[in-house]
Amino acid sequence: MSGGTVRLRLDVAYDGAAFSGWARQPGLRTVQGALEAALATVFTRWGEPPQLTVAGRTDAGVHATGQVAHLDLDAAQWAALARPRRATADGAQRGPLDGLVKRVNGIAGADGDVVVTGASVAPDGFDARFSPLWRRYEYRVADADAVYDPRRRGHTLWYPGRLDPAAMERGALTLLGLHDFAAFCKPREGATTIRTLQAFRWDREPDGVLVASLQADAFCHSMVRAMVGATIAVGEGRFGAERLEELRVAGERTSAFKVAPARGLTLTEVGYPSDHELAGRAAQTRARRTEPGSSDSVGG
Repeated sequence: MSGGTVRLRLDVAYDGAAFSGWARQPGLRTVQGALEAALATVFTRWGEPPQLTVAGRTDAGVHATGQVAHLDLDAAQWAALARPRRATADGAQRGPLDGLVKRVNGIAGADGDVVVTGASVAPDGFDARFSPLWRRYEYRVADADAVYDPRRRGHTLWYPGRLDPAAMERGALTLLGLHDFAAFCKPREGATTIRTLQAFRWDREPDGVLVASLQADAFCHSMVRAMVGATIAVGEGRFGAERLEELRVAGERTSAFKVAPARGLTLTEVGYPSDHELAGRAAQTRARRTEPGSSDSVGG
């Protein structure tokens, strides 16, 4: 809490199929737009509605089970939220954030495709955008050796042939580390494509579905889906794993592979440092991203 302002952390999950990405866009349904409209309704009598700052701006069609955002409430908004509530039918007392979660979900999540899974008063120094140490994504692919579950069709890429996960794993390993990932990022003017890819592996689940797990300090635009598409190309035998390293070193966009569709991708977790390190991490990241040629993290 600073100067009467209270910062809240929201944990959010959503099915991205019906959203045009996270970021607010005029005339389009987005996750940020839906949640901020709900917050505006909740705080309609108490000044300017709060706005959200997010850990990773996911692209259109990308899902999330572990998205994180923060919002700042002024003194009047916090007082309205914290006023005493009537006990529930079973006699339990509702906390101020329980009511906020229930109301936001009742408005924004009426269709069930976006849910605030938790709300808490953020520790001092917390910034959803600048404090993370890493973001983690997973991508699901059902090839010819997998069980096709129609209930998961909106979250899984159906691939009609047979893929070689061992070859895909070898390809993924060539991309690990601190590199310029220009070959795997959609170019944005003035934006850096230098990232640290901390983990990238492929595993086959008991039902046969191939799942890629990727973790980095941040991802640039389309980077996850491009790297998934590139390793799929290795898995189908179009070229060898060493070709991915060659493409990365070349540092140019290429037509050697297809970018994987958004529907198979999910943001699963955002990692933060311990509470006493939050402010320092945010300052460090903010300084780096405000340098010429920097940009925010984008999932997709």
